Amino acid sequence: MKASARRLSRELALQGVYQWIFTGATAAAVLRNLKELENFDKADAEFLKAELKGTIGDAEALRAKVEPLADRKWDEVSPVERAILLIGAWELVHNPEIPYRVTINEAIELGKRFGGTDGHKYVNGVLDKLAAAVRPEEVAQKRQQGPKRNGK
Repeated sequence: MKASARRLSRELALQGVYQWIFTGATAAAVLRNLKELENFDKADAEFLKAELKGTIGDAEALRAKVEPLADRKWDEVSPVERAILLIGAWELVHNPEIPYRVTINEAIELGKRFGGTDGHKYVNGVLDKLAAAVRPEEVAQKRQQGPKRNGK
């Protein structure tokens, strides 16, 4: 199945945030490096730029929101899962137009594709707690509606 432009943007953002974790490069420098990748032109460039610059620029504040919800110290979380958590946190905090379940599901998919064996489960648990903290009305409404059955 072909990835959507938005999913591809998230994959590239993950690679960029991962690079930033290890190099400390600016978002602009990371973006320049990402432009060299073969699928870059298929991504949603504006979304990628906003996600990458937003996540890197707000990383300390995002970490402060995520870290208390985790069951381990930040430095004990794998760099891939740290990058996914930061990206997911940025979307939850700064993009209310994206439903929180979409953000979490996309983060889970990133975890399955790039993370450790059960990294996606860890990402799901932490981001679910963050969503309840930063979007309480949306989460409560969704939980009140319950799961959809048979496409209804």
